[in-house]
Amino acid sequence: MYPKTILHLIECFKKFPGIGEKTAERLALSCLELDDETIETFTASLKNSKTKIKKCQKCGNLSEDDLCDICKDESRNKEILCVVEESKNIILFEKVGTFNGIYHVLGGLISPLDGVNPEDINISSLIKRIEEEKIKEVILAVKPTVEGETTALYIRKLLEGKDVIISKIAHGIPMGADMDYIDSLTLEIALSERSPIS
Repeated sequence: MYPKTILHLIECFKKFPGIGEKTAERLALSCLELDDETIETFTASLKNSKTKIKKCQKCGNLSEDDLCDICKDESRNKEILCVVEESKNIILFEKVGTFNGIYHVLGGLISPLDGVNPEDINISSLIKRIEEEKIKEVILAVKPTVEGETTALYIRKLLEGKDVIISKIAHGIPMGADMDYIDSLTLEIALSERSPIS
């Protein structure tokens, strides 16, 4: 139905997560409407994202340099370390704009069923950073799944006896949520992590 070039472009768009057949088709056809300069910028950006982007040598965040902008920022509180699963989680925290500490990207979560063991993610480098950089608080900001809880528990055990506060971000019922639509796991977590009203 489409020329081979457009079909190939549709297949390329389908490789992106969350992009199905119809969306890929719409994106491919939209590309035909773009001017040459925009297409050049788009293709250059795609190439640069593969050739110029690397992982920060300290925290594992995405960067164009050996150290990311957050690790280079001297105004940040270097004693509080927020542990996240992926670099995109850092973006969420930074958009909120209230956290002024530093980060560590695990690059995954422990999941023996999927063949992901502690040595497959950045836990050893995390422990080394905590010891060398004299971190005072570690905030575990991983998702509330079996894998996330397993990873948090494993890190907590490794840090036992060390002079560091270990905290975990709160999970539970979001603000403004209708109680009729809360799933049982979310409700269970909200109940177990309840806090007193002051």
